[in-house]
Amino acid sequence: MKLLVAIDYSQPSQQVLDEIARRPWPATTTVCILHVVDWSQLPISPALVEAMRQSAEILVKSASEKLCKAGVRATTKVLEGHSRVGIAEYAKEWGAELILVGARGTGALVRFLLGSVAQATLRRSHCSVEIVRPTARDSAAASRAMKILVAVDGSECSMAALRSVAQRPWPAGSQVRLISVVPLIVPVADTIPLAPIYYRSPEVTDILQKEARGRAEEAVTRARQMLTEAGVNPIEIEPFPVGDPKEVILDQAENWGADLIVVGSHGHRGIDRLMLGSVSEAVAMQAHCSVEVIRESNLKAGKESS
Repeated sequence: MKLLVAIDYSQPSQQVLDEIARRPWPATTTVCILHVVDWSQLPISPALVEAMRQSAEILVKSASEKLCKAGVRATTKVLEGHSRVGIAEYAKEWGAELILVGARGTGALVRFLLGSVAQATLRRSHCSVEIVRPTARDSAAASRAMKILVAVDGSECSMAALRSVAQRPWPAGSQVRLISVVPLIVPVADTIPLAPIYYRSPEVTDILQKEARGRAEEAVTRARQMLTEAGVNPIEIEPFPVGDPKEVILDQAENWGADLIVVGSHGHRGIDRLMLGSVSEAVAMQAHCSVEVIRESNLKAGKESS
């Protein structure tokens, strides 16, 4: 498994390194620590660029040494460019399977000038992305076991998220909980005059709602079977909640005290990017805990290397 770790000088970046050091990874995992020297919005001179590059080299070397002490060997890379573009571009060039980045991985001034680096990386990357956040369990006395909430809906991209969880080692004592949200079916004809007449029927609405629940139940059944066959235990099933998927996932994760939410995304451009923005991105950017957005095409390619 190839992990690209994007860091800067902030505390969230240190939390990303702590999280990597704390978790087990497949034996063949390789790690690259990346820092992008982003001087595009600042008054610049050759001397300042060189000073920033030297500082960046010290930063990534220090991060590499920190991971080495935890038994994780890492290479380093320093680039010049725009952080919001450079991380995703280098991930593709290097062949990364998972990018890890802090939720607020830039200083206040640069955040103001450049926006969210984490969000831009999530949108642009060809591969899976984890936005790492600390939780209340991230203390010296906290157990290293993790609570992992996996959202499934029966689609291939959600099954890809499941395969990602099933193929990787997790800290001893970790729990996996499955959730499949039943979308609320609303009689749209009440508010849209040109809607088909059959949507006005409560009977039809009830049938559609039951079918949606059936798909959710089938998705969870398939998910539980896949995880059980992979030896993932214990597996908990969240009762099938009804509502807006992104809101329900966020609420359930917070109520359960999840350390990590795993969701699937096709990770393509165009219409799939709009779908990412509607569910996966909302969960990734608004969750109280870490979130992995798994991209199907990347996971298929990464099976042999994990």
